[in-house]
Amino acid sequence: MSADPSRLAPETPTDAAPAQKQDFVRQIVRDDLASGKHQAVRTRFPPEPNGYLHIGHAKAICLDFGVAREFGGRCNLRFDDTNPAKEDPEYVEAIQDDVRWLGFDWAELRHASDYFEVFYLAAQKLIRQGDAFVCDLSAEEVRAYRGNLTEPGRNSPYRDRSVEENLDLFARMRAGEFADGARTLRAKIDMASGNINLRDPALYRIKKVAHQNTGDAWPIYPMYDFAHSLSDSCEGITHSLCTLEFEDHRPLYDWCVAKVDLPNSPELLAPLLAKGLPNEAAIPRQIEFSRANLNYTVMSKRKLMVLVQEQLVDGWDDPRMPTLQGIRRRGYTPAAIRLWAERLGVSKQNSVIDYSVLEGCLREDLDAAAARRMAVIDPLKLVITNLDDAHEESLHFSNHPKDERFGARQVPFSNQLWIEREDFEEVPPKGFKRLIPGGEVRLRGAGILRCDEVIKDEAGRVTELRGTLDPESRPGMAGADRKIKGTIHWVSARHAVQAEIRLYDRLFDVAAPDDDSDGKTYKDHLNPNSRRSVVGYVEPSAAQAAPEQAFQFERVGYFVADRYDHRSDAPVFNRSVTLRDTWASKE
Repeated sequence: MSADPSRLAPETPTDAAPAQKQDFVRQIVRDDLASGKHQAVRTRFPPEPNGYLHIGHAKAICLDFGVAREFGGRCNLRFDDTNPAKEDPEYVEAIQDDVRWLGFDWAELRHASDYFEVFYLAAQKLIRQGDAFVCDLSAEEVRAYRGNLTEPGRNSPYRDRSVEENLDLFARMRAGEFADGARTLRAKIDMASGNINLRDPALYRIKKVAHQNTGDAWPIYPMYDFAHSLSDSCEGITHSLCTLEFEDHRPLYDWCVAKVDLPNSPELLAPLLAKGLPNEAAIPRQIEFSRANLNYTVMSKRKLMVLVQEQLVDGWDDPRMPTLQGIRRRGYTPAAIRLWAERLGVSKQNSVIDYSVLEGCLREDLDAAAARRMAVIDPLKLVITNLDDAHEESLHFSNHPKDERFGARQVPFSNQLWIEREDFEEVPPKGFKRLIPGGEVRLRGAGILRCDEVIKDEAGRVTELRGTLDPESRPGMAGADRKIKGTIHWVSARHAVQAEIRLYDRLFDVAAPDDDSDGKTYKDHLNPNSRRSVVGYVEPSAAQAAPEQAFQFERVGYFVADRYDHRSDAPVFNRSVTLRDTWASKE
C-alpha cells in the first residue's frame, strides 16, 4: 500500500511546457523587444482591495504574470488603494493568497499609496504648467456642465483661476481646510472633446477618511486614472494590460503620463528615493483586452457584496461564489483555472463564456490529477448472506486507472455494504443495467452479486437488500469473465466513515442573471438547488484526506476535502463538479 498516493500525483498535462502562445498582446511584446524599444518586460496586476477577486480576475492575473514569466520579465502586485472608505486589510490578504494559489509570485509588492507624495508633487506641476485647476463646482454641477455624447460641455467658472490661486487652494485642500466634496482638482483638457473622459476630469477629491497604510496623513486622494497611470510610470511598467472598459480612458492615461513626464522630472521622484525605492520611471503603454464574462453567474463586486451582506450565500468563500476563494473551496484547482484562461485566449472581442467550459477544464485536470476513492452519498444497505457476519478482508485497488504512478491501496470488505440507492430499482426502467430483484451486478473489485431479497419498511420504502456473492467471480478468477452488464461501487458498512457531503451546483438557474428585462433581479434567479448537504459514507482512506485534497468518488463525481471544516474523524467533502455536464439538457 503506498503512502498518501494523491500527494504523489504527477504534474498534470495542462502544466506541461506549452507551445509559444500567439495573441495580439504577446505579439506587441515580441515586437517591442525585437525593435529594442524595451530591454525587459515589466507588467503589473493592480487590484483594488475593496472586495474579493473573482474568476474574471483570474484571466487578468494569468495574462499579467504569464506575459512577464514567458518573456523573462517582472510583474508587480500593486494595490490600487486610493479609495480607503471601501478598502480593508482582509481583502489585501485574500488577494495575495489568490495570486500565490494560482501559481504566481510578484517581483515587488507595491501600493498606490507608496506614491502619494509623488502624485501630490505631480499635481502641483500640472497646476504650474496651466494643466490643472481647483474647481468649486459640486458633483451635481460638474455633471450638468459636462454635457453628453451629442452636446459639448461648458467650462467651469473656476477654470481660469491663476496658477498662484490654484496652488494656494490645492495646498489648503491638502491641509484639510475644506469639507469633503467642497473642491476638486481637475485637469484642464477640453470640455468639447468627443471623449467625455477628457472633459476636464477630476484628479483629486477631498475625502477625510483614514487610510490603512497612511493613516490620517491625507485628507485628499487621487482619482483612479491619475493614480493608475502615474503608478505605472513610477514602476517602469512597459505594458499596462487592462480590460476593454478602460479603452476610452487611454487618452487620459496617456495625457497624465505625458504631462507629468516622470522620467524627465527627477524632482518628483525624490519621495520614492527617500523611501529607498529605485528610480525606475518610464513611459508605459496601455493595452486593452476583453474581460472574461461567464454565464450563470454575476461578477460585479457590488452585487457579490450584496449576496454576502444579505446572507444569500455563506460568505465570500462560499463554494458557490465565483470568487477565487469560493471556487478554491469548491475544489477548483490552479491548473484548471490556468487552463481555462488559456482556452479563453486574448482578444479585443467581448463575449460570454459558457460555464461548461470552466467545468470541462476542471474535469480534464482532475481526471489526470485526482486519485480515486469509493463513497456512497445516498446509502442503501446490502447484506451478503453467504458471507459470515465476522467476514472481513482487504481488497487491492489501484488509486488511478490511467496512471500507475499513483500506486494502490487496500480497501476493507465485509458482508455488509453501503451501495447507492439509485443503483437498485425494484421496477427497472428501460435500459437499467444495475441491481434488480433476482438480477446480478458486479461489485467493483469484489465479484458478482445476485439480489435475492428486498426488505421494506411499513411505508413501503426499501431499507435493505440481501444477496449472494459468487465466490468464483473475483477479479482474476475464471468466473469473473461472465458477462454482466452493470458494475456498481460500494463501501464496507463496518469500516465506512460517515461524512458530510455538500452537493454544490451553479448559484443561478438562468444563463443571464443580470438580464432584468423580465422585471426580475439577479437575486430572483438564485438556484434553490445550488447547495444540498447529505450524510454519506466514505472508505477509510478517503476520510484521512488532507484539507483541499481532491478525489474522484467513483461513479459519483469529483470532490474535495473542505478547506476549513474537514477532519479525519468528521470528514466534509464538497462536490467540485459532476462527472458529466448535467446542464446541457436543460439549456
